Amino acid sequence: MFRILNVRAEPGDLRAAAVILGAATRLFAERGAAAVTVREIAAAAGVSPGLIMHHYGSKDGLKDAVDRRAVAFFEEMLAQLARIGEEGGSASLAELFADRLRDEPAMVDYVRRLLLDGGEAADALFGKLLDATEAGMRALVAAGVVRRAADERTRTAFLLANDLSLLMLRRQIARATGTDPLTRQGLVRWTAVVMDVYTGGIFAAPQGPAPSGEAPPGPAAPGTPADGSQAPDQPPTREDPHR
Repeated sequence: MFRILNVRAEPGDLRAAAVILGAATRLFAERGAAAVTVREIAAAAGVSPGLIMHHYGSKDGLKDAVDRRAVAFFEEMLAQLARIGEEGGSASLAELFADRLRDEPAMVDYVRRLLLDGGEAADALFGKLLDATEAGMRALVAAGVVRRAADERTRTAFLLANDLSLLMLRRQIARATGTDPLTRQGLVRWTAVVMDVYTGGIFAAPQGPAPSGEAPPGPAAPGTPADGSQAPDQPPTREDPHR
């Protein structure tokens, strides 16, 4: 009876459910779901614990709802990424993520926590991202923008890990570079470096072999210039007549 009265006292079921979901997302991101109680979520959302039970059944039910929202958050971005590719544009997962942070700022920290904690939800999310990234790469290969790889799946995983590193190491990258990598300014700077590495590589070109018929130069004798000429300020070498 007490719970029913509390539930009826709360205005707007749909709005209340959204507020609860947002509060849970923030607290789970900050401390992990295991460390957060239903009462703490209720206090952060400004509702009763009974209302949380009414909407989500239990804390586990609420955690599942937050996980589903995280997957949907990325699915919406991946659909947008596919549309951009079909229209001939270009964007990275990180760029789209930065745009959506304005609407759901706590989601980046929650996704980071989700991937760190692991579990079925994290595996499902990574699998969806990997499949979508692979499909995007196939389209770029077909368009002649990207070369084929001997191991497409592993290359895709590498590229996805690169994008996700901005989420996972956001604070550390910001501290090291002086720019938050998930802001517009940070993404411009980050993308310039990424494109330089992807298009130009990081290794210097190896020194070519010596021309045919010429031996590579060996070490110079003591006191002799590297070009093999007679060292200045030294008398010409004479043979010992007694030898």
